[in-house]
Amino acid sequence: MEPQAAFGAKLRELRKQAGITQEQLGARCGMDLAAISRLERGVRDAQLSTIVRLARALEVTPSTLLERVR
Repeated sequence: MEPQAAFGAKLRELRKQAGITQEQLGARCGMDLAAISRLERGVRDAQLSTIVRLARALEVTPSTLLERVR
């Protein structure tokens, strides 16, 4: 699996576990719905600062978001 796809799948999984929508996640970390969607679909690479913001919004560590990335 490509790194972007692995990251996106983990992001989607954690978001769903948190019981929030893409829009709600975006609001929590200052991103728009389209950006969250692109990340989850593996279309967009996430910068380190974005990974940290997403992790904070999901109340997980950044390393948790990167667990499947190889």
